[in-house]
Amino acid sequence: MKNVSIFSKFRTFLIPLVVLLCLCKIGHTFQHDRIVRFSDASSELLLNRHISIFKDASKKLPINSVKQQNFAGYPKDGIINLGATKDRVWLKFTVQNDTDDEDLYLLLQQATIDEAILFLEHSNGDVLIDTLGKYKPFEERAVYAPDYIFPINVKKASNATIYLGVSSNDQMQLPLYIGSKEVISTKMSTKNLLFGLYAGAVLIMMLYNLFIGLSTRNGSYIYYIVYIFTVGLTQAMFQGYAYMYLWSNSPWMASRSSIIIPFLSGLATIAFIKTFLHTKTNTPKLDKGINVIVICYFVGLFIGLFDVFQGAIVLQTMASLGIIYVMYVVNQIRKKGYRPAVFFLIAFTLFFSCVIAFVLRNFNLIPYNGFTAYILEIGSIVEISLLSFALADRINFYRKEKEASQAQALRISQENARIIREQNLLLETEVDKRTKDLKRTNESLNEAMYNLKQAQAHLVESEKLASLGMLTAGIAHEINNPINFVTGSIKPLSRDVDQLIEALKVVEEIAFKDIPEESKIAELESYKEDIDLAFLKEEIQLLLKGIQEGAFRTAEIVKSLRVFSRVDEDDLKLADINLGLESTLVILNSMFKDRINVKRHYDEIPYVECFPGKLNQVFLNLLTNAFHAIDQKFKGKQGGKITIKTYYKDDLVYISIKDNGVGIKEELKDKIFDPFFTTKDVGEGTGLGLAIVSQTVAKHHGSISLVTEEGKGCEFIIKIPTVQPNDNQLNNENVQSGEEFLSK
Repeated sequence: MKNVSIFSKFRTFLIPLVVLLCLCKIGHTFQHDRIVRFSDASSELLLNRHISIFKDASKKLPINSVKQQNFAGYPKDGIINLGATKDRVWLKFTVQNDTDDEDLYLLLQQATIDEAILFLEHSNGDVLIDTLGKYKPFEERAVYAPDYIFPINVKKASNATIYLGVSSNDQMQLPLYIGSKEVISTKMSTKNLLFGLYAGAVLIMMLYNLFIGLSTRNGSYIYYIVYIFTVGLTQAMFQGYAYMYLWSNSPWMASRSSIIIPFLSGLATIAFIKTFLHTKTNTPKLDKGINVIVICYFVGLFIGLFDVFQGAIVLQTMASLGIIYVMYVVNQIRKKGYRPAVFFLIAFTLFFSCVIAFVLRNFNLIPYNGFTAYILEIGSIVEISLLSFALADRINFYRKEKEASQAQALRISQENARIIREQNLLLETEVDKRTKDLKRTNESLNEAMYNLKQAQAHLVESEKLASLGMLTAGIAHEINNPINFVTGSIKPLSRDVDQLIEALKVVEEIAFKDIPEESKIAELESYKEDIDLAFLKEEIQLLLKGIQEGAFRTAEIVKSLRVFSRVDEDDLKLADINLGLESTLVILNSMFKDRINVKRHYDEIPYVECFPGKLNQVFLNLLTNAFHAIDQKFKGKQGGKITIKTYYKDDLVYISIKDNGVGIKEELKDKIFDPFFTTKDVGEGTGLGLAIVSQTVAKHHGSISLVTEEGKGCEFIIKIPTVQPNDNQLNNENVQSGEEFLSK
């Protein structure tokens, strides 16, 4: 799980056994001082059986009281190992210097000790007191080294008694050596060299994996780099280098680093495992257990910030249980065939073997030597290297998966290409079939379109015939009156003319008679009275006047018809709109008679550039619609009224035709100009009149609007410019007829 205080991970299970063994070994107390004879200045001397031990549970006994206590001898060979204890342990031994070197050094090679107090009594009674530990700034040490080194001066062939009190919140393992300055310096240089090699290996692995991570853009490498850093920092803390270089002037951090650093290492390890093995995906249920371990780690950190000893126990217990649980999770993932889990399991198994060797060394079951002293560093380096290989193998695994995926994609692409070719053949066949069907459909549509155009042409022709019939009926009625008057006057006029011719013959006969003048005159006067010549003369004049009036009326009607139709004009002309309206009213006069009152309000307006005949058709359609609307409302009775207004404003001529007929519903206003839309009964209208009106006005660059209210009538307002735009000059060929409009 993490490389912190590895022995402590198994302390919960192994310490009771060790204590039992120790109790069996320690059968008596030594009441006499233990003598350490230092006789070889060329090598260090390991202190074990030469030492007596006393535990001060209160941690408050002064040195004078400690001296009076009973010290028990340590019964085993090798490194002194007292397990985890909150007591202050006092070590007592007497050194006799049998060498010529009087400047000796006492080395306590355990950097995790919180405090070490040295009392040295010479045979002459002099006392040396020195205190080292995490609670004092590092710069106060006499020797600049990560371990505790006490300079002691023992004269040749003399001895000195040493009391060394140590306390720790971690494992009480006390490798204690005595030697000359050169020997101890060489031993520390060797340690510095070995740890430097270890730190260099850790740094190289970090840089290597950082380069690989940046190259592959794989997030797992970031977690792994953090993991490597925390592993190295943990070993640096155990060996004393973290306190020596990082927080040498921070006693608070030095005392709690055994809590904070393992906590960070544990979180980094869990984060790496979760990302490297994808526990959330591969084992979602077991992944929740890992999250529980993380919560327990935070609990241990919180406890440790206030009570380092209890916090260390919680973290070490969680680490012990966590490593077992993680190994189980990794094995479950391995069973699923996830290849990186195999490398991970091998790496942690080898590291776990190193941890076991470390524990066996701590219990003196295997010897403490140069190899076993650095067994955790060796194990962590092996583990880091194997995990790096696992990450590299995962890249190869992903590459093979990618290659397999690409090969699969290629096969799928080839299969898709084959399917596409087959589908293309089917599609071409289907397209040919559909093309033939579309061709037949187009032919049917063309035929239907032709028939529709023919029907439209017939409808337009019907509209023309209807208008023509209405015009013919009106014109026939208007012309019939004066013609009837003329024809009715011809017969009496012919009779009167015959009578007048007969009178001329009689006058001629009387004139040639041979009688007196008086007789001739009397006879002529008598004849004039007989034929009533005065009445005959008056009757002839009246008949001629009636014929003259009938002829004039007929001529006026023909003239109005000519103005209305303008059949002799095919180009744009300047026309009098008022005259066009009046001619239209003349033609429709027989329709209105005395039933409809037509009011004219003609202003003086300029001549308008237009097609007069087509505008007259517009007026005819609007006035005819007004007549039908009035007739529908008044049922042939009087009361109908049509108001016609013209005025000029802003280069536009306005024509208003207003009636008091039935009006149009509001919801139908937007439809009245649509082709074939009509409000008349079936058979009474084609619905083309207002459509042609709208199109004709639009072609004159004008507009038409409707103001209506149901039951009160309608008002159509036409606006036409006096001059048509030059770039869009209308001509007879460009103005669409009703047929062209409908065919669109």
